[in-house]
Amino acid sequence: MSPHKPADAVTEAAAVLEEAVRTGVPCAPVRSLLPEGTGAGIEAAYAVQRLHVERGITAGRRLVGRKIGLTSPAVQRQLGVDQPDFGALFADMAVPEGQPIAPGRLLQPKVEAEVALVLGTDLPHRDPTVADLLRATAFALPALEIVDSRIADWDITIVDTVADNASCGLYVLGGTPVPLDRVDLRAATMTLTKNGETVSEGTGADCLGSPLTAALWLASTLAGLGDPLRAGDLVLTGALGPMAVAAGGDEFTAHIEGLGTVTAAFASAATEGAAA
Repeated sequence: MSPHKPADAVTEAAAVLEEAVRTGVPCAPVRSLLPEGTGAGIEAAYAVQRLHVERGITAGRRLVGRKIGLTSPAVQRQLGVDQPDFGALFADMAVPEGQPIAPGRLLQPKVEAEVALVLGTDLPHRDPTVADLLRATAFALPALEIVDSRIADWDITIVDTVADNASCGLYVLGGTPVPLDRVDLRAATMTLTKNGETVSEGTGADCLGSPLTAALWLASTLAGLGDPLRAGDLVLTGALGPMAVAAGGDEFTAHIEGLGTVTAAFASAATEGAAA
């Protein structure tokens, strides 16, 4: 690691990631810019993420919730960690169903199916219970998160993905809200298709044991940081199965038992050119 002060390293890492977004060219991993060691590196990576969020809000973007990542034990083992991570969701990252995602809007997109929760009341406690979460959640929705990495070739560690806003790109929400008393999220099965062929399967139990468990971890973590989940917040609780690579012309549909379906489409360059 270069001999920078921590604040300088955070600013430099943020600048590298912002340049990748501006130019559309993925960058080298930023872990070499941040402190060595998993604990110190993750702490610095979240500082990079907070700087990204602060700059977004200053620029007029609206923060609407959080996403949870690394909810799969296999992925945690791959990156050498034993807990999930989180990133920020802005309103301008939402894509309405039926609206194709334009070519070039993302750098290296992949798609995963998730359960989304929308809160009706605050979750301010550091030790929330399942009952607290059930009372606080207004409804659930099926969701597709289009993950993206500003790091070239997805060459990431936990430090890189946290700094890169937990590798979040865009998200698509289904349109029919379902109260939690009408669905068993842990047992719910998920099937994700790409152009009509199944590319990912799983259940709610594949997301940290249950999407509710993942949401409780997030609520506790954010409350401990003094920035708790609030009424109206959206929470993407984490993937129910493996990610699938996306390209222009692809269409993805996720079906989550008890919640319904949600679809995302990627416009091809030819389609975009014809529309112009």
